Amino acid sequence: MKLFSLFFLTFFLAKSCNSEQKQDIETAVIEYTANTRGFFQKIVVQNQKFGISKDRSNENPTVDQKISTADWKKIIEAFQEVDLEGLPTYKGPTEKRFYDGAAIANVKITYQGKTYNSQAFDHNNPPVEIEKLINRITLLALPQ
Repeated sequence: MKLFSLFFLTFFLAKSCNSEQKQDIETAVIEYTANTRGFFQKIVVQNQKFGISKDRSNENPTVDQKISTADWKKIIEAFQEVDLEGLPTYKGPTEKRFYDGAAIANVKITYQGKTYNSQAFDHNNPPVEIEKLINRITLLALPQ
């Protein structure tokens, strides 16, 4: 009986910890921005919704669109793999943005009251450490 009680209690506590962690991730705000002189794109992801802005002046606010449950799970998985404290140190694998070969991109993540900013990197070629997350986010901007 003690063994059963211990197993039940362990299972219950583990389940509640996992649900709290998921709720915390749902409160995160991920902002991906890419721009050049003639191009601007901002994707904001929060709580299973996303918005896209192509207007630098933000006169045309984005309309939130729902993210499918399957895509949201993939974004959560990718988010959990990111070391937020290390985000400012990650370097992109290429430097095409230095000569207008690629748009300048960066990501800002607000999570649990703290804001984490990446270094600039080439649009469509993020640092390896955040590649999975960035690719999931940029896929949202593709026409459906």
